[in-house]
Amino acid sequence: MAEAKGLKKPVKLKSDLAAFLGATELPRTEITKKLWDYIKANGLQTKTENGAPQGGGKYIVADAKLLTIFRNTKSTSKSGKLTDLTQMSEGQTIDMMQMAAVVGANIE
Repeated sequence: MAEAKGLKKPVKLKSDLAAFLGATELPRTEITKKLWDYIKANGLQTKTENGAPQGGGKYIVADAKLLTIFRNTKSTSKSGKLTDLTQMSEGQTIDMMQMAAVVGANIE
């Protein structure tokens, strides 16, 4: 069987994400899937920035468990946009497009 490459190649998870997902290595695709499963199962989406959870929408509402992961995120995209969630509080939101930055900040 061929070795997994790209997004399907397992990556080492930093401690907070490893504790959250219950694994030390996973492919990026599986990390994102498991995070979305948690978000959807707990109704942590909203249609408005910093709005109350509504169970759907493009913003993700941080609960206590997600905060441990979100607060590890401080990165600059190739386009120069800074994603700094280090001071985030419970109940605040991130745009779903920031999930790639969250995953990237929580892997080694």
